[in-house]
Amino acid sequence: MGLDIRWPIGLMFSLIGALLTGYGAITGSDADMYKRSLGININLCWGLVLLVFGLLMLILAWRGQSKNQPDQANPAATPPAK
Repeated sequence: MGLDIRWPIGLMFSLIGALLTGYGAITGSDADMYKRSLGININLCWGLVLLVFGLLMLILAWRGQSKNQPDQANPAATPPAK
């Protein structure tokens, strides 16, 4: 089986979320910047949302990969080769 799509999605969202969260944390004290969004630090909020989603995708991809690997400790659990 090929590459699980959750790996690149998780990496992309985690990277963009980390960058956006960092930018929102750095510019959080600039009140003029966030006037248009009613004073809400939208960069920090959405950065955290993207980061959590990306990490969730990475965790699910890691769990899916470990379930697909055959059990090396119990060779009887693997089906015989045809």
